[in-house]
Amino acid sequence: MKFSKFLIYKIFFILIISPLSFNVPKANAAEEIKITYSIFSRTIKVNSLKTFAKGGKSTKKLKRILKATGSPDKEIRIVLNKDFEVPITIASKLIYSEIGNVFLTRLSSIIHPPRATDERTGMLALRASVIQGINIGNGKINLINFFEGYPTKTVILDVNALSKVMNKVESISELLTFFSNSPLEKIKPN
Repeated sequence: MKFSKFLIYKIFFILIISPLSFNVPKANAAEEIKITYSIFSRTIKVNSLKTFAKGGKSTKKLKRILKATGSPDKEIRIVLNKDFEVPITIASKLIYSEIGNVFLTRLSSIIHPPRATDERTGMLALRASVIQGINIGNGKINLINFFEGYPTKTVILDVNALSKVMNKVESISELLTFFSNSPLEKIKPN
């Protein structure tokens, strides 16, 4: 009896002291999105983007960046708030499948952590972001939840890589329609 009490106290002590001793960093959500274009870059705070998506209010810096897109604010807000209902089990199966690996590898050239030197790091961050984003959205994910679930403080959005992909797709709405309707409907359980 004394041995089990001693063991319980010892385990409790280790659990309490170990984070202090080993200084284990807490995984943070993304706080900013750094948009890079060639040698230029701009940074957007995720909170200001979230405020814009919900209520339409934006900072001067965000207004300038949004104006550069050439799209009306209403259309941008629709894209930011577009919810995709995806059960976490299906999302997990999809992002760990072969086609998911190919998709995430390509996407990791567009969206990746700072100082990521390989595709694998970007892929892992994207996987974590999708799963955490669905968790934040209670079974739904949108771009805001995706960025809030990103496991690094800063997310890099490479416009050069994005423009290469966009040249192959006529519009963002076509891309969203394809990914929200076609593949997910076929793998959803009845």
